[in-house]
Amino acid sequence: MVLLAIAGVFFIYSAQIYTGLTQYKQQIIWITLGFIAYFAVAQLNYAFFRKHAHWIYLAALVGLLLVWSPIGDARGGSQRWIDLRFFSIQPSEMAKLGLLVICAATLAGSRLGRVKDSFLALLTIGIFTAIPLGMIFLQPDLGSSLVIPPMVLGLLWAANLSWKFFAVAIFAVFLLVSIVSLDVLGYYQENFAEASEPEPGQRVDPAPVQTFLPIRDYQRTRILVFAAPESVDPLGAGWNIRQSLISVGSGGLLGKGWSQGTQAQLGYLPRGVAHNDFIFSVLAEEKGFLGSALVVGLYGLLLTNCIRIAGKAKDKFGMLLCVGVMMIFSVHVFVNIGMTIGLMPITGLPLPFLSYGGSFFVSCCILLGLVQSVYRHRKEVRA
Repeated sequence: MVLLAIAGVFFIYSAQIYTGLTQYKQQIIWITLGFIAYFAVAQLNYAFFRKHAHWIYLAALVGLLLVWSPIGDARGGSQRWIDLRFFSIQPSEMAKLGLLVICAATLAGSRLGRVKDSFLALLTIGIFTAIPLGMIFLQPDLGSSLVIPPMVLGLLWAANLSWKFFAVAIFAVFLLVSIVSLDVLGYYQENFAEASEPEPGQRVDPAPVQTFLPIRDYQRTRILVFAAPESVDPLGAGWNIRQSLISVGSGGLLGKGWSQGTQAQLGYLPRGVAHNDFIFSVLAEEKGFLGSALVVGLYGLLLTNCIRIAGKAKDKFGMLLCVGVMMIFSVHVFVNIGMTIGLMPITGLPLPFLSYGGSFFVSCCILLGLVQSVYRHRKEVRA
């Protein structure tokens, strides 16, 4: 955690070195607050979270509702933040924590096996999940909403639910992907299939498309950019991924050296995203393959430790907390790094401890504090 946080400060500084921005200083403040939260949660017996799971979940929902209140802050067409004058917070980060705690508490108190026997628990988990998931999706925040289903499925798997449920879930996911693919294909044919090659410097403005799916046009464009970055709006929606690939590829084995990269410093990798969603691109350009591999290895240690502590937990609730945290971090790391190298569509998911962001950093510290609490207090809890 410490190594990743320190690296984050250095590369946030490097990404903004020629912009005059000093957000790396704000990140140091968030790191301080995050580590205080980490040690506080680690000291607290994790049984406290099971006892107050409903209140924690309710507080998370209230936070999501406040983004639509007068103190809500809209940015870039999204209503995701709460403005507290001196700083802003993103309630969706704490919503993941609230949902994790309530789902783990519910499953810990349920005997799961066959889907039929587990129907009441599944229905309860479904309701608990659908409410914050829908609220986050409507902000809209596609990235955060993508983290929730894998986390819940991971909890259900660890809780020993019947494999038949997961067979049905896989089929449902396949069906959903097929429907979305057909929708995006229609959007492509409407806007790009017969379009002429854009002139240098010309951006493509797609025509709006209305369907029954709750997907916005910019989200469709992101999917198309992932599938065909060279032919779908390369100077507009496809710009970020093209510049990210150049950043990562130009780093070579050892990189160009800290603060010696050109993509972020010269503004080719947009300065609005270089220090947060695309911080891995900055790192890969300046520290190359070896530096990138070291960072991936550090994430591997964090995830492995979550699994190790889950195995040492003395009760089901503690085990499920560790599994849920591991799933949240796994999705963030895989999707963020994947989108910077063209393996995943751009979703706006930040990279834990490296990306700039206060709410996200503190929430990561709280989540790992929960894991540490499970290990620290494992002998005090009866199975």
